[in-house]
Amino acid sequence: MSITSVHPAASYKKIFESVEELNEPIPAVITGVIPSWLGGSLLRMGPGLFEVGDEHFQHLFDGQALIHKFDLKNGRVTYYRKFIRTDAYVRAMTENRVVITEFGTAAYPDPCKNIFSRFFTYFRGIEVTDNCLVNVYPIGEDFYAVTETNYITKVDPDSLETLKKVDLCKYLSVNGVTAHPHIEPDGTVYNIGNCFGKNMSLAYNIVKIPPVPKDKSDPIEKSQVLVQLPSSERLKPSYVHSFGMTDNYFVFVEQPVKINLLKFLSAWSFRGATYMDCFESNASMGTWFHLASKEPAGYLSSHKFRTSAFNLFHHINAYEDEGFIVVDLCTWKGHEFVYNYLYLANLKEEWEEVKKAAARAPQPEVRRYVLPLDIHREDQGKNLVSLSYTTATAVLHSDGTIWLEPEVLFSGPRQAFEFPQINYSKCCGKKYSFAYGLGLNHFIPDRIVKLNVQTKETWVWQEEDSYPSEPLFVPSPGATEEDDGVLLSIVVKPGAQRPGSLLVLDARNLTELARAEVNTIIPITLHGTYKP
Repeated sequence: MSITSVHPAASYKKIFESVEELNEPIPAVITGVIPSWLGGSLLRMGPGLFEVGDEHFQHLFDGQALIHKFDLKNGRVTYYRKFIRTDAYVRAMTENRVVITEFGTAAYPDPCKNIFSRFFTYFRGIEVTDNCLVNVYPIGEDFYAVTETNYITKVDPDSLETLKKVDLCKYLSVNGVTAHPHIEPDGTVYNIGNCFGKNMSLAYNIVKIPPVPKDKSDPIEKSQVLVQLPSSERLKPSYVHSFGMTDNYFVFVEQPVKINLLKFLSAWSFRGATYMDCFESNASMGTWFHLASKEPAGYLSSHKFRTSAFNLFHHINAYEDEGFIVVDLCTWKGHEFVYNYLYLANLKEEWEEVKKAAARAPQPEVRRYVLPLDIHREDQGKNLVSLSYTTATAVLHSDGTIWLEPEVLFSGPRQAFEFPQINYSKCCGKKYSFAYGLGLNHFIPDRIVKLNVQTKETWVWQEEDSYPSEPLFVPSPGATEEDDGVLLSIVVKPGAQRPGSLLVLDARNLTELARAEVNTIIPITLHGTYKP
């Protein structure tokens, strides 16, 4: 398949434009053959409203949360979407303005209120957004739409109704958790979040939510902090977006993108400050890897892994092999924050401008790091990695730190392999071969890529003026091969008669099996889940 890497028509702008929700599911027109065993719902989250009144949301992660559902039943497909009734959304609709500050958009005080009520609003402190546009996943028998704050929102996966807002601070000492938990086959959920403790002490807490208890009570009420990892800098925790998990260990990568807590806590007293204003880069720390054991839970304080600076949003997978932990990551080189390039004004530029901005941004690379578990003083200066199949190295320094150098699994100029997925039920935390990702071309999603992490071979699905989303892998029933299954992706083709579609690809070779098209445009989606 020939790879096009130009978009002169700039029709990608359409995926960053507001849409209306639907009153009822609409039927899709199917071409090809959907496998008869594939029945269930693809649930996806993303921004769907990019302005309120005459105020525009500034950043990709500010648009109001829209939940999408493609339902597959008996060879028929329907599409449905609803805005989540978050406080951020309901109050914006009521007042016809941005009421709660989002990631990169400030809410200003209501101009109609007098100085006294404004003064008291400020002293009540910060209102944290509950705009859950990033992901949707199950906890026990319930589904939650999430962002990265302490608020998650329970939704009905069938009707897409908003059920209730949950404040995780009531159950856990965390200020927020990531939108990328790990979920074990029994339903146990693990996640990680920043914790600003007493006297401004800082840590990262790995939390555990148990499976549904016998009495069917809410498992969130039984959640607990499993292990605490220290912060390398006292008042500046690193931004954490995901983490790795093997059979016996958690992997946390502490990156040089920092949240300046003093800025964060004072930002809310300044007019026009946002979350984005509280990030800064540490140009000298590089990147630190931390390990914690699962059972019994504990921080491996003697393992001090260091490497050069990169941004990290998505772990692909991690596994143990012969006394090593292999960690595969979607990295962006350097310490400048990639989110600086995800303002909507940048993404909606003409193609030549989009290309120029991406040329200045950190460059993407899929990397494999290998962390040795057994470290002996006498091995100083030697490469400790003895796995035959990787060129990644780990060298012990005299100060007790271990310097890591990666093996590059995929690299192309301004071509990212991102939003990675694997055959999660079979391979999470295990040695594996295949990762599936969304190809970002100068930040514009225009292809689906399969990567063999052992041989570095790649396969690509791509179509002109088509903008796919994160591909979710669904295994075939009774599959024995790792890539026996399908990939599901929402594809937007703005100029087409039916611009929104669900694409079904054979995961083995990325050939198209079927697509289900609807006559509505679908804005960008970030993450989601397949509910059988």
